[in-house]
Amino acid sequence: METPPSRFTYPFRYVPHPLVADAAQALIRRIDADPALRDIFSEGKMMGVLITDRGPLYAFSGLAGGMGEIEGFVPPVFDLRNSWYKVREAEISAMPAGSEKSAASASLQEWIFRQYRVMNALGEEKSILDIFSERGIVPPAGTGDCAAPKLLDFAFRKGLRPLAMGEFWYGRSPQKEVRQQGRFYPSCTGKCGPLLSWMMKGLDVDANPADASTESPAEPVVVFMDGSIIVADKPSGMLSVPGRTGEESLLEWLRKRYGESVESCHRLDMDTSGLIVFARNKAAKAELERQFAERQVRKAYRARLEGGPWKHGMKGTIALPLCGDWYDRPRQMVDKVSGKKAITEYEVLEIMPDGGIDILFRPLTGRSHQIRVHAAHSLGLGHPVRGDRLYGSARKGENLWLRSCGLRFRHPESGETVSFGEGV
Repeated sequence: METPPSRFTYPFRYVPHPLVADAAQALIRRIDADPALRDIFSEGKMMGVLITDRGPLYAFSGLAGGMGEIEGFVPPVFDLRNSWYKVREAEISAMPAGSEKSAASASLQEWIFRQYRVMNALGEEKSILDIFSERGIVPPAGTGDCAAPKLLDFAFRKGLRPLAMGEFWYGRSPQKEVRQQGRFYPSCTGKCGPLLSWMMKGLDVDANPADASTESPAEPVVVFMDGSIIVADKPSGMLSVPGRTGEESLLEWLRKRYGESVESCHRLDMDTSGLIVFARNKAAKAELERQFAERQVRKAYRARLEGGPWKHGMKGTIALPLCGDWYDRPRQMVDKVSGKKAITEYEVLEIMPDGGIDILFRPLTGRSHQIRVHAAHSLGLGHPVRGDRLYGSARKGENLWLRSCGLRFRHPESGETVSFGEGV
């Protein structure tokens, strides 16, 4: 039997503990074997697993089949169906649009968050409204209905000791977010960020991996340099420009060696490795940024994707508009109404023995996390990049298998087309 972890799961960036993964598979088998449960959850639902000192607990986010309570799952923190709420909601719905209706709706929402009272590991109890108010923010609608806070609140009230936790998707994939059957995803930062942080007080929690000092597989390498530009090869785990981790970024690394005039023109995600170009003066920066803005720069990325089926040489184009998920930063989602155009060409290069593929991506636009979302989303390729903890899954210690392998642009001084790497 697996040994329980020494520290509780950091829920916003994690690899599920084997005990959590096994419990999730047991729940999936139970749902699959029960036609009634399968029908309820087939619409698509985020599920939660909490391993305690007295066994696993299960929860689902929100309502399932219109129900807040289902046998075998922990109950909601507060059941709105059995309260004054329904009567008042109907009264407000009948009001004509205007300031009175808006004020009544806001008052009702405040009342709801006063009823949602949760406990933390120290035995303290507080309303969701007060938890968010301490940070000077208002809780978003639906806060407290996710699986993770349900699980922790139930465990604390029953005197159970939480050991490990994870949230995974069951059922049909949604049209916007990247969600696939059986895959684990981090807790959302908008609704659950402040809430879970307060609820975990008193638990010995894993450190945030993003705050830890990163052991990069290699030092950056300068591929090309002249009086106008520097093309560097960035290792996975290094920031392109200074950020919240406090670790040295590639821009700072270059400035130490080549002067403060080095300027950033574009970025790679921290977990993405590969080629990136920097300017050595203001004029070069302006010209390169213009080329990026006007989509005159050709970029190529190599990646390893999970799953299949695939065919060697298979090509195609993915066009899914993207926008930020306001309540779950930094994740991006597909939004055909509010999203910005995002287009990616792809070509299967090699089929690996384990069924995964080596694939070449050519993004024609430059949206945040574009390749990662286009690879993982059910309307894209439906198979995440290996090692992607935001949109897929990762083994412990595994880096993101995504590399910027090629760049082509016009030299900002000479105007000649220059290429670096491959695939462009």
